[in-house]
Formats: sequence, C-alpha cells, structure tokens
Amino acid sequence: MIFEQYFPIAVLTILAVGLSLIVVFISIIFGPRKQTEKKLATYESGMAPIGPGIRRFPIRFYLVAVLFILFDVEVIFLLPYAVTARELGIYGLITTGVFIVVLTVGLFYEWKKGALEWQ
Repeated sequence: MIFEQYFPIAVLTILAVGLSLIVVFISIIFGPRKQTEKKLATYESGMAPIGPGIRRFPIRFYLVAVLFILFDVEVIFLLPYAVTARELGIYGLITTGVFIVVLTVGLFYEWKKGALEWQ
C-alpha cells in the first residue's frame, strides 16, 4: 500500500514540526523580554540611524546578479540533455550545441560590453 511508503516521511515531518514548535514556545516562555527604547527603535541593531534609510546602489550590483541568475538557469537546462543524451541522438547533439553557442555568444557579448568588470 502507498501509505506504508510515505509513513516514515509523515512521521519525520510531524516530529520536525513538533520539535520546532516546542523550541519556539520554550524560547518565548523562558527567554529574556527586557524592552528598551533602543530595542524599540526603527533599526533593530540598537544603533542610532546615520543618514537616510534608503541608499542608492550602483546598477552594476543588479546587473551582475541578473547575469548570474540568467547564465546559471541556462546552464541548468543542460541537465535534461545529459540525462537523455543517448536517446536524443544527433538531433539532441545539434540542438544542445546551438544552445551552448548562443550561451557562449551572450557571455562574450557581456564580457565585451564590460558588464563583468568589477571596479
């Protein structure tokens, strides 16, 4: 029966959730709760805020993050090919080759534009 296969997972999940709740409630009950003016301030670190709350970051941070996600996700698409490479034959080899060429051209384009330079 299928229930017998999932029973250990259900028990482990119930134990994990139960232990997590117990630890949270114990920390609420026995933990220190001394409220001070600094703790209740806008910044939780207890330090007085210096300057504005919103600072401008260079666009390069976001550009590098987006490029990393883009190329990382595209490389993940190679995993299904690696699993079924023998079944796809020459057609799979050609389509994966085109995919890798497009990925490499995109990488060289970003490199040439200076998007990967960190200054």
